[in-house]
Amino acid sequence: MAKWGFSLAALVAVALPLAACGGTQDAGDTAATSVAGEAAGDGGSRLEAIIARGTLNCGVDGGIPGFSFVDDTGTYSGLDVDVCRAVAAALFDDPDAVEYRNLDSTERFEALKGGEVDMLSRNTTWTISRDTSVGMEFAPTTFFDGQGMMVRGDSGVTTLEDMDGLSICVETGTTTELNLTDQFRQRGITFEPVVFKDADAGYSAYEEGRCDAFTSDKSQLVARRSTLSEPEAHVVLDVTMSKEPLGPVTINNDSAWFDTVKWVTYGLIQAEEFGLTADTIEAATSSEDPNILRFVGAEGTLGTDMGLPNDFMVRAVKHVGNYGEIFERNLGQESVFKLERGQNALWTDGGLMYAPPFR
Repeated sequence: MAKWGFSLAALVAVALPLAACGGTQDAGDTAATSVAGEAAGDGGSRLEAIIARGTLNCGVDGGIPGFSFVDDTGTYSGLDVDVCRAVAAALFDDPDAVEYRNLDSTERFEALKGGEVDMLSRNTTWTISRDTSVGMEFAPTTFFDGQGMMVRGDSGVTTLEDMDGLSICVETGTTTELNLTDQFRQRGITFEPVVFKDADAGYSAYEEGRCDAFTSDKSQLVARRSTLSEPEAHVVLDVTMSKEPLGPVTINNDSAWFDTVKWVTYGLIQAEEFGLTADTIEAATSSEDPNILRFVGAEGTLGTDMGLPNDFMVRAVKHVGNYGEIFERNLGQESVFKLERGQNALWTDGGLMYAPPFR
């Protein structure tokens, strides 16, 4: 079960974009989308189409501060956004070579299958059915989470058992909806589900009092709570209802493109373990450690063997930072949320973040 070492009182009413980058909400022009779809369907890799296009089309949520949030100027920020930026940087040496598409929970997988986007970086939980029957391929987890419940502070609700007979807003087409049913059925608790396919509509309904509670990943509840008109009037209960490993997603049966997203993501974690930051990664090309020399592409052919520039991880970390830097500025001590790393710390620090060897 997840343990959350943060104080809700530390949140502010308006989440500030902290890791901003350019981009638009649209997925890109029709021709570019067609190229990606054709490449995935005719035996070629989507990697080839993306490189030919010169931009990455990335599906995000766009409404979750700290993960993927677009401000009034159209600027995107957040941990999920920075994963998109890291992949673009690895490919093009340009973290802004990304076109973002805001996708709700019911359309995200079809958008990926149809080539509308090249990858999802959109608080998507890794499950067996999505990995198999739905046809997705899950890259490494970038945030280990758990499902929680938000209620009004004056409701008197402190446990799930206190919610018998209450109405609960939930986003449809998510693991959250199934977990809610399972957990309450297991406990013998009755409830009235109020479902929405769009999270914005659900949170608006909750704030208007059309439901007594809102359930989602704890990280999302904390982030969304900060955008309510009176954040201090709402609390996230000290309960964890599920395991929610969140991370990037690509289409199934395209190993070249999946390997790219997978190893760039692992590389962000490995860079932190090596102690390589945005400021120090370029100097690492003169390191005396052969493990680091292979990682930065100064020795060996790890990058070119994948069809990427040999210095692909230098590009990614130089422009976006290692995993720790990404976490801290979006969710950690440099952000308004002040989340502790917890399970999202490196394995060497007691967490779950672990990258296979780069060799």
